[in-house]
Amino acid sequence: MEERQECCHKTKERLEKEYKDLINRLSRIEGQVRGIKKMVENDAYCPDILIQVSAVNAALNSFNRVLLASHIRTCVTEDIRQGKDETVDELVATLQKLMR
Repeated sequence: MEERQECCHKTKERLEKEYKDLINRLSRIEGQVRGIKKMVENDAYCPDILIQVSAVNAALNSFNRVLLASHIRTCVTEDIRQGKDETVDELVATLQKLMR
């Protein structure tokens, strides 16, 4: 993996397996979205498109669950052990945004 420069944004170093899994999931989702675009371009029947959109939403929700679980197990746990209580507030704010 390439080096990341320090900046004002937080970053997360991921294990190679986790990185590949996340990228593979996103690549599949990207392919599904391209398929939906092609369906629209080819005047596909609306319910067929809607079903595919629902599948993409489910895939994105699954991606979020995997990423959130990893974040809690690593970043949040480590920050709490180091006494960084503001991480809990950040997690709560993130969960609130995800539940909109």
